[in-house]
Amino acid sequence: MDAFTTGILQRIHTTESDLRRARETGDDFLVDVEEGELDDLRRIAADHGVDVRDGRNVRPKVA
Repeated sequence: MDAFTTGILQRIHTTESDLRRARETGDDFLVDVEEGELDDLRRIAADHGVDVRDGRNVRPKVA
Protein backbone atom coordinates (compact mmCIF):
# COMPACT_ATOMS: atom_id res chain seq x y z
CA MET A 1 0.00 0.00 0.00
CA ASP A 2 1.48 3.34 -0.99
CA ALA A 3 1.77 6.37 1.27
CA PHE A 4 -1.18 8.20 -0.31
CA THR A 5 -3.51 5.24 0.17
CA THR A 6 -2.37 4.68 3.72
CA GLY A 7 -2.78 8.35 4.53
CA ILE A 8 -6.24 8.76 3.02
CA LEU A 9 -7.53 5.60 4.70
CA GLN A 10 -6.15 6.75 8.04
CA ARG A 11 -7.81 10.15 7.63
CA ILE A 12 -11.11 8.46 6.75
CA HIS A 13 -10.84 6.22 9.81
CA THR A 14 -10.05 9.20 12.07
CA THR A 15 -12.88 11.26 10.63
CA GLU A 16 -15.34 8.38 11.08
CA SER A 17 -14.29 8.16 14.74
CA ASP A 18 -14.66 11.91 15.19
CA LEU A 19 -18.10 11.78 13.54
CA ARG A 20 -19.26 9.02 15.89
CA ARG A 21 -18.03 11.00 18.88
CA ALA A 22 -19.80 14.16 17.65
CA ARG A 23 -23.04 12.22 17.24
CA GLU A 24 -22.70 10.66 20.69
CA THR A 25 -22.22 14.06 22.32
CA GLY A 26 -25.02 15.69 20.33
CA ASP A 27 -22.76 18.30 18.71
CA ASP A 28 -24.81 19.01 15.58
CA PHE A 29 -22.36 21.57 14.19
CA LEU A 30 -19.43 19.18 14.52
CA VAL A 31 -21.51 16.40 12.95
CA ASP A 32 -22.02 18.62 9.90
CA VAL A 33 -18.32 19.46 9.74
CA GLU A 34 -17.21 15.84 10.04
CA GLU A 35 -19.78 14.63 7.48
CA GLY A 36 -18.46 17.22 5.02
CA GLU A 37 -14.88 16.17 5.69
CA LEU A 38 -15.78 12.50 5.24
CA ASP A 39 -17.54 13.23 1.94
CA ASP A 40 -14.47 15.12 0.70
CA LEU A 41 -12.07 12.37 1.75
CA ARG A 42 -14.17 9.67 0.08
CA ARG A 43 -14.36 11.73 -3.12
CA ILE A 44 -10.60 12.28 -3.13
CA ALA A 45 -10.02 8.58 -2.53
CA ALA A 46 -12.37 7.62 -5.37
CA ASP A 47 -10.72 10.16 -7.69
CA HIS A 48 -7.42 8.37 -7.06
CA GLY A 49 -8.76 4.84 -7.39
CA VAL A 50 -8.72 4.01 -3.68
CA ASP A 51 -11.51 1.57 -2.81
CA VAL A 52 -12.95 2.66 0.51
CA ARG A 53 -16.12 0.58 0.24
CA ASP A 54 -18.06 3.54 1.62
CA GLY A 55 -15.52 3.77 4.43
CA ARG A 56 -16.64 0.62 6.20
CA ASN A 57 -14.21 -2.05 7.37
CA VAL A 58 -11.30 -0.48 5.53
CA ARG A 59 -8.30 0.28 7.68
CA PRO A 60 -4.77 1.03 6.61
CA LYS A 61 -2.08 -1.44 7.49
CA VAL A 62 0.31 0.05 10.00
CA ALA A 63 3.90 -1.10 9.69
